[in-house]
Amino acid sequence: MSTDINNFTAKDLITDQEVRWCPGCGDYSILKQVQTVLPELGLKREDIVFISGIGCSSRFPYYMETYGMHSIHGRATAIASGLKSVRNDLSVWIITGDGDSLSIGGNHFIHLLRRNFNVNILLFNNEIYGLTKGQYSPTTQTGQVTKSSPYGALDHAFNPAALCLGADASFVARSMDRDPLHLRQMLKRTHEHQGAAVLEIYQNCNVFNDGAFEVFTEKTTKKGNTLFVTHGEPLIFGESNNKGIVLEGTTPRVVDLENTSTNDLWIHDEQDRNKANILVRMFDNPSDDSLPRPFGVFYSENRPCYEDLMIEQVEEVTNKFGKGNLDALLRGKSVYEIK
Repeated sequence: MSTDINNFTAKDLITDQEVRWCPGCGDYSILKQVQTVLPELGLKREDIVFISGIGCSSRFPYYMETYGMHSIHGRATAIASGLKSVRNDLSVWIITGDGDSLSIGGNHFIHLLRRNFNVNILLFNNEIYGLTKGQYSPTTQTGQVTKSSPYGALDHAFNPAALCLGADASFVARSMDRDPLHLRQMLKRTHEHQGAAVLEIYQNCNVFNDGAFEVFTEKTTKKGNTLFVTHGEPLIFGESNNKGIVLEGTTPRVVDLENTSTNDLWIHDEQDRNKANILVRMFDNPSDDSLPRPFGVFYSENRPCYEDLMIEQVEEVTNKFGKGNLDALLRGKSVYEIK
């Protein structure tokens, strides 16, 4: 493996492993965009690590000619945290799904976000358990018929972006498998962020949940139902960019730009956590089905990374008390009495 920065291409990231996803799965597109973007990031290939849990998405490390680990259900976050604690120079990517990260791995996931380890988290959201053949997941919509909810799911679905903001994530974004250009842009932004960066990716499972995001991906409906946000720009969407979003107090409303000036529209601010919370919950509003689904970077905050703070603390304590002696500690006078 070469040690020269940028001395590899997308083809160099393709392994000899057979890609074992269903034909037509959205994971193929995500894999392709990651392999396309990585050579452009100024990294050494041996400094890149992919860590996954369990699920269809978690096969990802087998298909990347980098270092990687296919770990256990919901625990990729714990392994990545340990790795960054001892090798904070590495570019660590966590590959996870809505079941892996938001169900069995939910506790690990939220604590990784609040601690703010400098890792890139790609959360493949297909709103179903694909690997285990179609049971409903934490993001499956209420009422949806699945293999484990034959009369409709009763659970209230998680909104992943809202959950991440609630856990004080320092970077939250969303893209989709069927918009390669936007996905590549978001992958770059995710890498550039210093801290725990979450990129939710809408990923079509064409076997067990086909068309879940069709309204956002098909040419005939995409422009009228998606809102691509850019920092410092007004929220505009529509077939001919003829609609906008205004904020009335804390309530977003759709307006016609024939009757409203763009100066009156909501201007996106990635540093405004309060507005980010409103933005990611726009489509949760059952009283207004005209609101589009937002995509892009919702929130980005500069905050110290856990591993950097840990290194500083260790150095400070070592300078104050000297280097520790494990042998002396084990033979010391501090003992526990067990009764």
